[in-house]
Amino acid sequence: MNVLERVRSIVGAAAPPEADRASFEKAVRPASDARHGDYQANGCMALGKSLGRPPRELATELAGRLELEPLAGPAVPAGPGFLNIRLHDDFIAAQLSQMLGDERLGLEPRAKPATVVIDFSSPNVAKPMHVGHLRSTIIGDSLARILTALGHRVIRDNHLGDWGSQFGMILWGWKTARDQAAYDADPVSELARLYRLAQDRIKGGDSAVETAARSETAKLHAGDPENRALWREFMPHALHALAAIYERLGVKFDVQLGESFYDDRLAGVVDDLTRAGLAVESEGAIVVFVEGTEAPFIVRKTDGAFTYATTDLATIAYRAAEWAPDHVLYVVDHRQGDHFKQLFEVARKWGYRDVELAHVAFGTILGPDRRPFKTRDGDVVGLESLLDEATTRARSVIDENSPELDLAERERIAEVVGTGAVKYADLSQNRISDYVFDWNKMMAMNGNTATYLQYAYARIQSIFRKGDTSPEPLREHPPVIVLSHPAERGLGIRLLRLPEVLELAAYERKPNILTDHLFELANAFSTFFEGCPVLKADSPERRQSRLALCDLTARTLKKGLGMLGIDVVDRM
Repeated sequence: MNVLERVRSIVGAAAPPEADRASFEKAVRPASDARHGDYQANGCMALGKSLGRPPRELATELAGRLELEPLAGPAVPAGPGFLNIRLHDDFIAAQLSQMLGDERLGLEPRAKPATVVIDFSSPNVAKPMHVGHLRSTIIGDSLARILTALGHRVIRDNHLGDWGSQFGMILWGWKTARDQAAYDADPVSELARLYRLAQDRIKGGDSAVETAARSETAKLHAGDPENRALWREFMPHALHALAAIYERLGVKFDVQLGESFYDDRLAGVVDDLTRAGLAVESEGAIVVFVEGTEAPFIVRKTDGAFTYATTDLATIAYRAAEWAPDHVLYVVDHRQGDHFKQLFEVARKWGYRDVELAHVAFGTILGPDRRPFKTRDGDVVGLESLLDEATTRARSVIDENSPELDLAERERIAEVVGTGAVKYADLSQNRISDYVFDWNKMMAMNGNTATYLQYAYARIQSIFRKGDTSPEPLREHPPVIVLSHPAERGLGIRLLRLPEVLELAAYERKPNILTDHLFELANAFSTFFEGCPVLKADSPERRQSRLALCDLTARTLKKGLGMLGIDVVDRM
């Protein structure tokens, strides 16, 4: 059950006739201070101002109309016009008992699921993934997991860059500077070297290389047999390298359609826009002028080549026809904001008004110098080397703290803990903000880190091992939950809030809302563990109740971390 939505519904039903019910319900939130209640209704504040009446007076009247039983006792007016609502302990206990036998932990089936396409990761396949791909990949994956858990139909689409100018650079390098032996030994590394060679020459002002690379790209797009054959040869190597990284990150896609898939659709897009009067010729190019933007939206260049904008429009048309989505989320760097504003406006004018197109923007990963995170040599950090470093650092912590574990288990735990630390350090940030990559902070055993949450989960498993018992009987025959200690109640309230937290995280498209909740849950469990003996409880009934709270906490941590793409281990 989503308790917040239940309380909001009750408050909305009792709202004054002058109130906008939707806004009035949205003004019900978890209480900022648990000493005063569990939820707080703030709608009378804004309503009082609009009506010219004292908000406290309105709140008092509303309190008299609320029918909160059996969830909660009478609402209590407070401050200038708030209402504090405190759930009954019996209600909390009953909900927790139901959760014990519920694999979904209170998440209810969706009456009207939405279809959501999430466009994320989207690397250029011609070069190894680097740290710049991390945020899109794991934020998009987490949002997909959260929306799926909430019952929506989610389509994960990796819109690969497999057709652009980078292939022209590689083709130039292949024909002029390839090392065949190096290619035979490690195709991806050699192709990456050729790309960097061309890129460095072009950045250095070598116009001949730039012209040649453009020519190779044009020949590829025009169907040149040699370039098409090389492209088909290179692609499996590049895709295999990407697949290895995705497998390590635990990221999966439903669809991986590269830019090449849309190539034969681009001329039709331009023709359609032109017939509709949206696209016009300007200085030899075909463009769409978008109100409020300085530069036109170019869909065909002066040399006849199509653009990323054309491909993006073709992609929108394909997705609409194939899946009829309600929402399409583009998890892409904030620096692409202007492009997406133009793209969405052109798509709307083109006829795609019934689908929400949203740019889920994110900031940059910074190094200790607060500049984009790079190696000491100034290169962009490779994603595979980053994960290797994380695993190595995690292994040293595990070797120090758990030398009794065998080597294979320590290696497995190190991979889980290291990868989880990297992911969580990113996902726990407000995605819009830049953040500083700090190894020591992200690997810490305390504080808001994956390691701390994974340790909390492992500690709960050790309680069951020490008690020579398992949680299965508790789930099959839920005991009476007792909440007589403040720490028991505090933990119970947080366990009930998973559905409302996930709804907010999905609405805001911010995984850090979930990470904050899991961190608060782990802290609440620590307080409970310190103040409420579990295996040495003062009665068998209390022992069973507390073991049940332990199991619910572990399952919630595992489920929540799973929605962040992070695994747990039973021992650390």
